[in-house]
Amino acid sequence: MTETRVPSRVFARARQDAASAKDAVSTPQTENPAYALAFQDMDFLLREDLRPVRFQLELMKPELLLEEAKIASTFVMYGSARIPEPAKAQALLEMATDDKSRRIAERLIEKSKYYDVARELAAKVSNFPRDEAGRRHFVVCSGGGPSIMEAANRGAADVGAESIGLNIVLPHEQAPNPYVTPSLSFQFHYFALRKMHFLLHARALAAFPGGFGTFDELFELLTLIQTGKIKPIPVLLFGRAFWQRVVNFDALVEEGVVSERDLGIFTYVETADEAWDAVQRFYQERLEQDPTPPA
Repeated sequence: MTETRVPSRVFARARQDAASAKDAVSTPQTENPAYALAFQDMDFLLREDLRPVRFQLELMKPELLLEEAKIASTFVMYGSARIPEPAKAQALLEMATDDKSRRIAERLIEKSKYYDVARELAAKVSNFPRDEAGRRHFVVCSGGGPSIMEAANRGAADVGAESIGLNIVLPHEQAPNPYVTPSLSFQFHYFALRKMHFLLHARALAAFPGGFGTFDELFELLTLIQTGKIKPIPVLLFGRAFWQRVVNFDALVEEGVVSERDLGIFTYVETADEAWDAVQRFYQERLEQDPTPPA
């Protein structure tokens, strides 16, 4: 019997049909929006009742591109968009116009050290070797913006490593910082999907001093671990003095709204070395408790 080659597909690819559709003969029918291919019709895709489809697309796009980039796990870094790098911190004080703004500037200058700490930590974790399948682990992932987020991506760039930036469309302009790897720079419309992508591949997380956004992202993770929705991962809070001043965790225990053991979900750290040691210790202890490799 003569060898027969069976074609892998018989339908044209979507990209081919999309190109062909642009060459359609101009008639009243083809010019009407109803004739446009659904996936090329932006007015259709942006309809209110297409929101579930947009959710799915926003979930799928980063996931597929991260898989193609062989990124198996991430090291997520949260932190304020307002903390300057040390070299630029003094400018805040020079711009202060009254006692209140000077006190705020002084506090931000004091926290500017965390820019360098985040940068150092990112460089350190970015040297983690690939696994046997060539997949990358502890790839730095930030919100893609300035300040602490920039420091995280910058630290990865310092050692020639790729890093991820998860930006979001905001009323005021926000562009990715220049250290995010272009092919791993994503933009989101939905906060919920962005937060999901922060945690889908996260195997360690560092939270530096920050405001509402940092709190929102951090407390969602603490809740997921507390309720058993995800397995514990190392959660590192940089700056014990800051966190204990802005959140009275002990009072939550005293009020009976969280348990004492819930405070063990996170660890206070101050330096990059201390943080990375805590992560390695966490996984070493897990390995000793359960030496069976994950499925």
